[in-house]
Amino acid sequence: MAAGRDPAAPQTSSSSASSPGDSPLKPFFAGQPKSLSGIALRAFCLGVVAAVGAVAAAGVLLFTNSPAWRAPFFLSVLSVFHFLEFWTTAEKNTLVANIDSFLLTANWPGYAIAHSAAFLECLLVSLLFPTRSWAPLHSGPVLLALGLAMVAAGQVVRSVAMLEAGASFNHHVQTRKADSHTLVTTGIYSVFRHPSYFGFFYWGLGTQLVLGNVVCFFTYAAVLWTFFNGRIRIEEKKLIEFFQDDYVQYRRRVGTLIPFIR
Repeated sequence: MAAGRDPAAPQTSSSSASSPGDSPLKPFFAGQPKSLSGIALRAFCLGVVAAVGAVAAAGVLLFTNSPAWRAPFFLSVLSVFHFLEFWTTAEKNTLVANIDSFLLTANWPGYAIAHSAAFLECLLVSLLFPTRSWAPLHSGPVLLALGLAMVAAGQVVRSVAMLEAGASFNHHVQTRKADSHTLVTTGIYSVFRHPSYFGFFYWGLGTQLVLGNVVCFFTYAAVLWTFFNGRIRIEEKKLIEFFQDDYVQYRRRVGTLIPFIR
């Protein structure tokens, strides 16, 4: 007897299975904000860059005396940063997680230009002036160690802040208070008023110390300080509107620990 479809089996239209149409799953189809294929591709690419960067940096360190290891190291930690931006959002604020949560195109094109300039400054100086002594009073090793510590601490503080805040954290300043928004003042938020900003500020400066970038270090410092100073002012107006005196009292108790931003 010829094989045929089991009449008791559920019938699925091939067109409805392959096309989002009006399905509630539409956001997860290719080309949509929560596209599963888009998320998988970005996570895969970030993983590849992180691994290749780490291996390349280790190889240069082990087999040469060149400072060029710093450039692939930067690509590796940058990839880890962007992956963790998505993962922490997906882990604790799942409903808003989407392709933009990777922050790969955030503040475009300024953000991309800044990191490209940092990579190029490091690479060109390392290749053209490998014996350059850029740190004052021969403090290069100390500043390198400080930079590595800042990168690690900045990443940890930012990721922990996003996890602790959960649904109350968003990459975009919120203009309306959602039911899920609560004022988080415990844990890491009892030490830093804006720990995610603190984390990125010092992570960014730390990367430039590791890279040995003189020009980009001061440029990063100015740009990051200006950006976070303005963003905190705007955000806190809304937070006072949302939480009123509770936030005012919290702001008095806890500082930002970013220089000159109280």
